[in-house]
Amino acid sequence: MLKDVTSEGFTFYTNLGSRKASELSENQKVSLHFPWHPLERQVIVYGTAERVSNTQVMKYFLSRPQREPISCLGLLSKAGPYSTRQALMQKFAEIKHKFEHGEVPLPSFWGGFLIRPQQIEFWQGGEHRLHDRFMYKKSESGWQIERLCP
Repeated sequence: MLKDVTSEGFTFYTNLGSRKASELSENQKVSLHFPWHPLERQVIVYGTAERVSNTQVMKYFLSRPQREPISCLGLLSKAGPYSTRQALMQKFAEIKHKFEHGEVPLPSFWGGFLIRPQQIEFWQGGEHRLHDRFMYKKSESGWQIERLCP
């Protein structure tokens, strides 16, 4: 659910009561993996996660279409888990109806994380397993590039 990429890093938003957010509060070291298997390419980002400001969360939340179902899904995840798909769909209908004629408020448990990259590996598959792999490592003077073994 990556929502933004800037010179600072990679941003996503989530339920702060989720397992993912709980694990990030205990261990800020993370990796992101972006595979493109049909192209034999992948990118792996190694970095640290930090919470983004409430102002940034609100700005993102307000940029989304008002009736976008995901607006309600944040509320759904707070009310779960659900024993059946039917129970999930029923709760979704209730929440959608509740906000049918008004704004969906920013849930208090909704937040975001910025992943600040320290290393980024680019991998391109190669014939005979002679892959091209490059590791970009962040340093005070910029990004250092190292060719890795296949």
